[in-house]
Amino acid sequence: MSETIFRVAIAIIFLTAFVISGYFRSKADRDSDEKIPRKVDGKALMYVIRIGGLLLWLTPFAYVAHPQWLAWSKIGLPIYARWAGIGLGLICLPLFYWLFSSIGSGISPTSATRQQHQLVTRGPYRWVRHPLYTIGTILFLAFGLIADSWFLMLLGLIVFIIMAIRTPKEEANLIEKFGKEYEDYMKRTGRFLPRLRKK
Repeated sequence: MSETIFRVAIAIIFLTAFVISGYFRSKADRDSDEKIPRKVDGKALMYVIRIGGLLLWLTPFAYVAHPQWLAWSKIGLPIYARWAGIGLGLICLPLFYWLFSSIGSGISPTSATRQQHQLVTRGPYRWVRHPLYTIGTILFLAFGLIADSWFLMLLGLIVFIIMAIRTPKEEANLIEKFGKEYEDYMKRTGRFLPRLRKK
């Protein structure tokens, strides 16, 4: 089967996710006069996140532009697995919209919390404290399936690990801001996946 179908699928899913994220992030910046300091996570982690993010965003475009550039990372997946990747990627899009529309102006590019941020416990935040990291990782795993590339999957996992390393600092900021309210919220939710209910 022609790679064109899979290239078009990644382009559409990627651009749609990018537009959703960009819209809500720019809206959050417009709604708040506050400037979030980029260096709050420390220089080293900031550079790692920027370089990792650049690789993460450019690699799907490399596949779309010229699949042979990623031929060295080909797995040899069956066609149904690549179509499953398309389905998984499409499922991520409404989830992306759901989480961004739920957190609204509370979205931040760093682990810092906006001064006017209110604790969000609706939408996916009712069950998971950091759904963006989870859904973003699933999206790039889907890209890896679609492109038949272990490198794309690995990039998604590496960026997830980097964000997971940053998460305790982010949660410490939230505890400092919201106190017991956030601590109670942590008890009933999972960090990246819903918490299993004890019978």
